[in-house]
Amino acid sequence: MSTESTGHDTTLYEAVGGADALRRLSDTFYEAVLADPLLAPVFVNFTATHVQHVAVWLAEVFSGPAEFTAKLGGHQALLRAHLGLGITEEQRQRWMELMTAAVEKELPDDALLRRRVLEYFEWGTRIAKDVSASAPGTDLGDPGPTPRWGWGGHA
Repeated sequence: MSTESTGHDTTLYEAVGGADALRRLSDTFYEAVLADPLLAPVFVNFTATHVQHVAVWLAEVFSGPAEFTAKLGGHQALLRAHLGLGITEEQRQRWMELMTAAVEKELPDDALLRRRVLEYFEWGTRIAKDVSASAPGTDLGDPGPTPRWGWGGHA
């Protein structure tokens, strides 16, 4: 699906409002996560830097600056960060509930934009859950480049 067929002529990164909007989204989401009894234990080693790194990751995924790959280890580093977390399906679903609330609060009121962003999170949380079942240090092979998400979904 091209941007023309959706009526959108920007990247998802531009449509969400760029880096500032993704930082707000991350801040709102992680504030809820750290207060949530089901999810807080998963983030026991959480740092404030994590919020910034998530915003940088999302910027790259949504076709903004590729700084996560350039400076933070790229797709491989993101996947490795989930090793050994043992994320349950109940935790994944709660994560989605809290992210949906954050998206509704922080992103523009554009149904297609919100749907595409949440589709990315649905896809990504399933991968994170799968990877989290493996022990730290597990060889993940080459996961390829950082995925890109656009108006048509996974690019």
